[in-house]
Amino acid sequence: MKKIAWIVVVMLVLSLVLAGCGTSEKSAVNNESGDKQSEASAEKVFVFGRGGDSVGLDPANVTDGESIYVTQQIYDTLVKYDKESTKVVPGLAEEWEVSKDGLEWTFKLRKGVKFHDGTPFNAEAVKFNFDRWMDENNPYHHGDFEYYMYMFGGFPGIISSVEVVDEYTVKIALEKPLAPFIQNLAMPAFAIASPEAIKKYGEDYFKHPVGTGPFKFVEWKKDDRIVLVKNEEYWGPEPKLDKVIFRTIPDNTARLMELEAGTIDAMIGVNPDDAARIKENPDLQLLLRPSMNVGYLAMNTEKTPFDNVLVRRAINHAINKEALIEAFYAGFAKPAKNPMPPSLWGYNDDIEDYEYDPAKAKALLAEAGYPDGFETTLWAMPVARPYMPQPMEIAQAIQQDLAAVGIKAEIVTYDWATYLEKGEKGEHDLYLLGWTGDNGDPDNFLYVLLDKNNAVKGAASNVAFYKNDKVHDLLVEAQMEMDQSKRAELYEEAQVYIHEDAPWVPLVHSTPVLAARKNVTGWVPHATGSESFIDIDIQ
Repeated sequence: MKKIAWIVVVMLVLSLVLAGCGTSEKSAVNNESGDKQSEASAEKVFVFGRGGDSVGLDPANVTDGESIYVTQQIYDTLVKYDKESTKVVPGLAEEWEVSKDGLEWTFKLRKGVKFHDGTPFNAEAVKFNFDRWMDENNPYHHGDFEYYMYMFGGFPGIISSVEVVDEYTVKIALEKPLAPFIQNLAMPAFAIASPEAIKKYGEDYFKHPVGTGPFKFVEWKKDDRIVLVKNEEYWGPEPKLDKVIFRTIPDNTARLMELEAGTIDAMIGVNPDDAARIKENPDLQLLLRPSMNVGYLAMNTEKTPFDNVLVRRAINHAINKEALIEAFYAGFAKPAKNPMPPSLWGYNDDIEDYEYDPAKAKALLAEAGYPDGFETTLWAMPVARPYMPQPMEIAQAIQQDLAAVGIKAEIVTYDWATYLEKGEKGEHDLYLLGWTGDNGDPDNFLYVLLDKNNAVKGAASNVAFYKNDKVHDLLVEAQMEMDQSKRAELYEEAQVYIHEDAPWVPLVHSTPVLAARKNVTGWVPHATGSESFIDIDIQ
């Protein structure tokens, strides 16, 4: 009996040693509280922490990064961006060609691809998705389809027809040339969804996403988590992760503490001040996302007193951007003077920013008829964003700057989905928001955010509701011009008008800070603000 007991002890010790040496595939989130625990399993579970929940999981109907991060794992697009740039490469379409007049695009589709529900991907599926997006009377056009409107100019907008040539060939006809057309198609919003799933779930499709991507949807617990599993039949490289869990942890510091404790594997929305703390921790790694964004304060130009350009210029002079960067960005940002980042071609560096000058701000307010200032509201986002890691604290600093020139601003906030919805309706006065570029084209900033076509209440991306016909003409001309150098000149001129009209205070261009456990590999942050997890692994 003693011998048997000794053998048992030895085996127990050996099992503990082996467990300590081989933990790379043994972690999982497996309880209701979300704690990550070790278990005797080979399953690779990647837990991703973020500040806000998704608004929806229908890629055609969301514009927020929290939603796009998830849909990008579930769906594929016809074309996509290169892993480290915005160069367009094949996706569900293996090749494509455009007619000499720029009016017809023909796509050869990948064969043998299935949606997660087992139905086939083909030209009919592509046509079904485009018809749904572009036709407001289509029986499956449930929602606002903002991105389609932003990028293609309304419903049907610039796309006149989508034709099935054969089972794996589709032809898209345009009413006029659109220079950024192929760049636009690579955006996650134009992912191809299962027609049968859309028919099955109707208006609730946003809760039951079905694509062809590397991960399949399993579960969504609102404001808590979204669970995806590996698509065993994925047409591309096999995903290295078995399961992906998106957890919602609103507070940046609390999220970082979970990363330090190992209950999550990676996170976005890092307070820049915490970068040093992450660097010093041998269990963590710090990652930086290439900067292609702008954080801004929009003034609702349809409301008094923001319909007065003198007031808007006064507010530009009132806000101390350098102080904001010093206090909240730890050097991971640069002051903005234009509504697009300097990393894009077409940026007008000759424009001189409105310098921080409270005395000049007061003088402009007096000239506008507000010598004693006025009262207003300042809307602040409830969640950290890549361009604004601490929105409430930044709002409070701006509130103090405004108070110094006589403007009393009450801070207002809502949950993330409501905040966006009310902003699109134009209910706000001053509105903090930002934008991470989707496709590396200036059109994606200037036309989307400041053209009058996108100041439609209820679906506005132009939340300043800024309307200038000269700017509109320049931006539309730039869309139809195929020569990039000529397009750049048009965008530079548009920025001059926008600067003079001052519908925003462009605040910062940030370099978003991300963090992960040391054993996470293959995470390459993309400039567009999100990326596929297909190459991520846990060692």
